Amino acid sequence: MNRRPDIETAVRAAAPHALLATLRTMLADAYGALAVELHLADYGLRVLKRLDRPDGEEEPLSLHNSAEGRAFGSQEPREQQVRHGDAVDHYLPVTVRGERLGILTVRLPAERSTPEMVGELTHVADLLGHEILVAERDTDVYQSARRTTRLTLAAEMQWQLLPARACTAAEFAIGAQLEPAYSIHGDNFDWAADGDTLTLAVTNGMGEGIQASLLTNLAVNALRNARRAGIGIADQAALADQALYDQHRGASHVSTLLLRFELATGRVGVVDAGSPQLWIQRGRTVRRMELDAQLPLGMFEESQYTVQEFHVEPGDRLLLLSDGVYEAVSPAGEAYGERALTRSIQSTRLLPAATVPRAILGELSEYRVTETLDDALVVCLDWFGRQDDDAG
Repeated sequence: MNRRPDIETAVRAAAPHALLATLRTMLADAYGALAVELHLADYGLRVLKRLDRPDGEEEPLSLHNSAEGRAFGSQEPREQQVRHGDAVDHYLPVTVRGERLGILTVRLPAERSTPEMVGELTHVADLLGHEILVAERDTDVYQSARRTTRLTLAAEMQWQLLPARACTAAEFAIGAQLEPAYSIHGDNFDWAADGDTLTLAVTNGMGEGIQASLLTNLAVNALRNARRAGIGIADQAALADQALYDQHRGASHVSTLLLRFELATGRVGVVDAGSPQLWIQRGRTVRRMELDAQLPLGMFEESQYTVQEFHVEPGDRLLLLSDGVYEAVSPAGEAYGERALTRSIQSTRLLPAATVPRAILGELSEYRVTETLDDALVVCLDWFGRQDDDAG
């Protein structure tokens, strides 16, 4: 008997902080689950943290060297026989529209661990992911559980400003990551899609700490305000520029890269207003796109911006990078540069968009060796294009 409707009703009715407790009870009653645990990916995308771990018990799980981490990486359900017991642990990705939240682990008696049951549990994990995103409006439980250390106030402000770290649609897939995850200040990414267009923005507020975060917050919200009014990206940039200038009179500015994709055609409009770079990988060829450099937002009063256009083709990969990536230096003082960056992009070409930013930032960290106070941001967009039967 399919008990999913009962489980859905119970989880949707649960208190925001009690989703896992409710699900644990329902899965025990419906499927005979012996244990139900939820691990959430931390802000740095390095470990999985158990949601209701008692203080002092159980270290976070590696994203690379644990069964849960392998399921997280593959985004496929996995299972493992429980040692010294007649039970099976099922590891189920908790993902919402490409955003990888964590892993739901359900331990079932061996006789109940059937392919049909795995299908049921996969739907349950999907349900849990959607409910977590809704519940986060009303509780800190899930955001607190993702932390391996305290966020700085500037980082707290930036993570609250961000959309998801990944998004998947029929025409594209996006992945993004910021470092240092627990102490970022000025870098930010943003996107929004409707039935016809995708708008993507990368911003970098000058300065450090709270000053940079406040500056970026003003810029991002000004861009969103203009975008939601249905205004094109050139005017979005102009209105955000004016908002920043009115507040700071040119003393502070924000570097911005704005892109608008037509989903049906692959035509892209771009406004390059500052330091973020745009790279494209087409087949085995990687190159930086030369764009018309324009003034950063807020530098001068009533700056005017123009849109440059290009086309993307199915199979293209775009990388948007902040200066904290391409200006990073080795201990010997050598800049990361185009050669190292090209090699890093090539080495990650087989990875899905959601995991590329973390991989590139990992290679950057090895090159840099030492810690840095500068933000580093990578946004990866894979373009699939719209199928002919969808275009009409």
